[in-house]
This record gives sequence, structure tokens and C-alpha cells, in this order.
Amino acid sequence: MSTDIKTIGIYPLSGVVTVSFAAAAATTLYTVPTGYKAIIDHVDVILGADAAATTLTIGRSTALTDFLNTQTLSALDADEDVGHLQIIPNATTVIGKTYAAGVIIQVNVTSAVGGATNQMILWGYLIAA
Repeated sequence: MSTDIKTIGIYPLSGVVTVSFAAAAATTLYTVPTGYKAIIDHVDVILGADAAATTLTIGRSTALTDFLNTQTLSALDADEDVGHLQIIPNATTVIGKTYAAGVIIQVNVTSAVGGATNQMILWGYLIAA
């Protein structure tokens, strides 16, 4: 197996993905490649329009909430605002997940109140399966 740069640090796994906040729907951000497991660090959201009332979840396509439960984008209210969506540690141990090869990671817009030209970037790293 060749060394993939995504195995030695936190890198954009997905590239830039356009996600509509104008309709409630799931959008694929990344599919874990064969021979690896993925660990998600965070997701950046770059707005194309006001999305302050939009809610979404992020996780595997069969769970949709196993990385982040419902997030309200209340502070993101203008074109070009950038949000950083991440599990926030507190006194209790934060539980993350590994995602096996072939797992599809999606964002699920549950309350669509925004434009159709938003961009998302999934950040994380890969480990050998």
C-alpha cells in the first residue's frame, strides 16, 4: 500500500462539495477508500447565502447523526461566512467514530432555509484497515 498524505495528518478528505440549504436532502461528502478507515476531525461550511435557520446533521449514510447531531447554523447569516463544525470536548470523554472502507459520509439538511450554493469540506485522516 502506498503512503497517502491523508494518513499522516489532518487533511481535506472530501475536497469542496456544493451543498444546497434550499431543500431538505442528504448530500454525500466522502466515501472511505478501500483498505482504509477514516476519522473525521471537522467540517467547514462556506455560505453562499444566509443560512441562520438551517439545521443539519453529519454522519454515515445509514445513521446521518453519528458524527454530529442536529446543528443550527444560527451565526451563519451572510454570503461568505465560514462555519467550523466539530465535536466539542467537555468533562466527559468525547466519542468519535471510525468509518470503514466503503462507508458513505453524508450531510443531511433537515431544515432548509438557505441558498443552493454553499460549500462544505470534510477534514480528517485515514488509517490502514
